[in-house]
Order: sequence, then C-alpha cells, then structure tokens
Amino acid sequence: MKKPQFRYGLLVSVLLALPLTALFYLGDQLFGLSFVPFDLFNWVSRVLPGPVITFGIDLMIDILRLLGINVADAAKTAEQVLAITVFLVAATLVGTLFFLLTNLREHAPGKMDGLIAGALFGLPSIAISVSQSADQPLINMLWQALLFAGWGTALALSAKRLWFVIPEEPSPVEGDSQETARVEQLSRRQFLVSLGVTSAAITVVGTGLAAVLASSGEQLASGDGEPDQPHSDDTAMKKQLPNQDDPVMPAPGTRPEYTPLKDHYKVFIELEPTEIDQATWVLPVTGMVSNPLSLTLDDLRDNYPSRDQYVTLSCISGRIPTTLISTTQWTGVSVQDVLADARVQPEARYLQIESGDGFYETVDLDLIQADERIMFCYAWDGNPLPVEHGFPLRIWIPDRFGMKQPKWITAIELTDQYREGYWVERGWDELAQVRTRSVIDTVAVDAVYDGPEGRLVPVGGIAFSGDRGISKVELRVDGGAWQEAKLRTPLSETTWVIWRFDWPYQPGDHTFEVRAYEGDGTLQITEQAKARPSGSTGIHSVDESL
Repeated sequence: MKKPQFRYGLLVSVLLALPLTALFYLGDQLFGLSFVPFDLFNWVSRVLPGPVITFGIDLMIDILRLLGINVADAAKTAEQVLAITVFLVAATLVGTLFFLLTNLREHAPGKMDGLIAGALFGLPSIAISVSQSADQPLINMLWQALLFAGWGTALALSAKRLWFVIPEEPSPVEGDSQETARVEQLSRRQFLVSLGVTSAAITVVGTGLAAVLASSGEQLASGDGEPDQPHSDDTAMKKQLPNQDDPVMPAPGTRPEYTPLKDHYKVFIELEPTEIDQATWVLPVTGMVSNPLSLTLDDLRDNYPSRDQYVTLSCISGRIPTTLISTTQWTGVSVQDVLADARVQPEARYLQIESGDGFYETVDLDLIQADERIMFCYAWDGNPLPVEHGFPLRIWIPDRFGMKQPKWITAIELTDQYREGYWVERGWDELAQVRTRSVIDTVAVDAVYDGPEGRLVPVGGIAFSGDRGISKVELRVDGGAWQEAKLRTPLSETTWVIWRFDWPYQPGDHTFEVRAYEGDGTLQITEQAKARPSGSTGIHSVDESL
C-alpha cells in the first residue's frame, strides 16, 4: 500500500471545502435556507467571553484603519469574510484529519467512512445552525444533512482514489519500479486536476448565481414582500433642512450634514440584518402593566401622535475620528404615550426590550418619564425603516451611544428587575452616554481663496455632544494659540454641529488640532482614551502639507 501524503489530503480538503461553502450560499439565496458559515460565526460570537469578542472588534477596527479602509463601509463585510474563512479552515482541517486517520489503517477508506466524517462535522453544525434560525427547521436540516453527507462521501472517494497498491513481489525488470512511480504520479495528478476543475466549476457557478440572486434580493421589501420605498441618496439636496439659510457654509470636503441613507453606518450583532415580516409582526407590551398591549405597525402609526427628530447616532466603538456616526431624520411615537396606554404599575422600574436578532437592553423608566423625546421609531428619512437599520421598529434614546438602542424590537416588558444589556454584559459601559468629540474632516488645500486680508484655507469638520449642545469649537495650528471657529446652526439639539475655520495660508507642513465645548461651556475630554468601555476621547489632529 502506498498511502496519499499529507499534502494530498490538505489539497483535496481545500478543494472540497470551497464547493460546500458555495452550495450553502446558493441555498441561502435561492431558497432562503440558512447559510451555515454565518450561523456558526453568530453562535460563536454569542458564547465567547465578552473580552474575547471586544478584543476581536478592536482588532478588526484597528486593522481597517491601518489599511485606510472606511470602517462604516467595510466592518460588516470584513466580519462576513472572516466567518466564511473560518468555515473553510474548519472544513479543511476536518478533511485533512480524515486523511491522516484513514492513513493509519491498512485499507483504503470507503463510503461509510465518509458518511461518518460528514456526520461528525455536520451534526454539530446543523444543530447550531437550526438553533440560530426558526425558519424552515426541517427543510434546513435535510438540506444541510444532504450537503454534509455529500461532502463526506466525496472526501472518502477522493482519499480512496489516491491510494495505490504496489506489488509485493519485486519486478524482474529493473525499470519497472520507475515506470510504476511515474504512472502513479500521473494518475494522481490527473485526478487532482479533474477534482480541481470540478471544484472550481461548482464554486464559481454556485457563488455567481447566488450573488446575482443576492443583488436582486436587495431590491425587495423590508419583510412584507413589497418593493421597498426609496430612500433618496441626495435627500439633503432635496429636503428643506431647518438651517438652510444659515450663512456659515461647510468647508469643502466636510462630510454631508444630512447623511444619505446608503452611507448611514450599520452595526448589528449578527452577520446579516434581521428580516421581520410586517404581516405577522406585533409589539407585545407586557409585564407590570394593567392594560397589556399588542400593537401592529399600523397601530403605532395611526393611533399615536407622530414625532420627527433630526438625530445624530454614534457607535461607542468608534475611534477619534470615526465614520461610525451619522445623521438623519427619525419618525416615531413617544414611548411615554405607549406606556400611558399600557398603564404601567407603580412598582415597575425598568423597560426590558427584546430584539429579533437576540439583542436585549434595559431602559430605566425614570429616564423615559423625564424625556418625551424617547421614541419607538418606525421611519427614517420619511420612509419605513430599512431592514438593515431595524425594520419594523427600533428605539431612540437621546445622549446615548447606539449600543443602548435596540433595533428589530419584538417585545417590551415592564419589570422591577434590572438586567444588564447585551453589550453591558460583555464589558461595555452601563450608562453609555455620548462623549463629546470634535473632528477635522478637511483641510481644503484645493479650495484656497483670496480674502480681504490674504489667502485663506478652509478647514472644517463636525462636533457632537449628544443632546448637550456645542457652544464653541476651537482650532490651533502647530501648537499655537487656540482660535474660535464659526459654527453652523445644527439641524436640531440632538445632531452634530458643522464648524468652519478659514486659516491664513502659510506654505509648509502643518499640524491642525481641534477641540469643542459643550453647551454649558464644559471642555471635551482631551486626554486620550480607548473606545472600550466608555467611548474614545482625545484631541483630533491632522498633518497637512500646503
């Protein structure tokens, strides 16, 4: 017996892992079945200790920033690529281990060996995948069992094909041993080439077809099967913003004051946004209430006064500076109004929120009763919430980071028991109050202009302090004196402020720094601090050559 070498086992395992992943992806896009690599990654992210998860988040953000990649645009894609890579590595390791173990025996593996390997790898994966999704559990189990069984069978047949029986008696012809080795090498090479071509064909066709279906699916509704209502990419140009007559114009290169929906940052705990069917969705308001409610989306829209609020939302894990911050118009109903209908009992102290993606958070009732702006939001930018931003319902709490504001809300319970929220359990700040920050978006060296006293360079950016307002922004250059910038009137008391400073042009290399003061004159925290656990702080600076 001449058994296949380790390198053959590794190569075959890679070639079989690729089409397995592609077929799972095709089933996801073609029939709405679970994509096992994502399910496994989501499960692992829930069971791993909080410090491990937050370390991974920090590392991913640092790598993206080091590579100069926009975190808001690429973070979720990076997670998805990592999930697929981990699955491919796991399938490759299992396949290679199969080759190593079967090589310990004196006979080639058979189909039953492959089915056992498929079961050992597949059964835990199927159990985890089905536990992550309540949709079509039986069909998902059968589909996944079929693919894992096929993968194991292909693994065993490939291993068997790579075995060679060498004659025990020595050949009487001296050159026969060399000829046998040559035939053996050629036969294995032909098989591996054939396997590689087949693997590539299945992978490319399966992935390509799934990608086409995924692209088409992006045009579907938020869960009700109807085409999604459009969210304009140039809303800020068409929308009559409340500060449109303000004389302070953003410096060229400053981020849009009103964020197009396509650019609004997205953060959620799973690899894909949760899809909820509006036709079956209701919001139960239960627990310590005298009048339990079961509200549809139409109930919230039609039976309560609507509220509109321009809101800047920011992520606690954002660095200085960050792209994980955006501004749009929120529409919803005051949580106070809903709780008034439910008639909250005097002993209740907390509002516990459950989300469709497994997220959960607790809100103090004293905070809700003190602020009528806290809303159950069902629309952004005048249209129903996009799927990736929480359709059909999410909550907004002023002056809190996004980690405290669940999306895809499925249940509300009033209780007298406190429960730590999802991210609080994983080591992030319990209060999660927005920390004041100011950012330089642009030193507009291409927009230098002649002013009354010489050439000027527009410098600009944003400052944000939750709902505490910005009273002053200051800029300094090369460690000189702090000089006050001009402030554009914000869209509301809960949005960022656009600032601008026209700096007298001086050729050379320069360092620009910015700092902001809250509405009551409190200076932002200037000491450098990492994002975890309470949000990053520090002075933002940029170097520029003029």
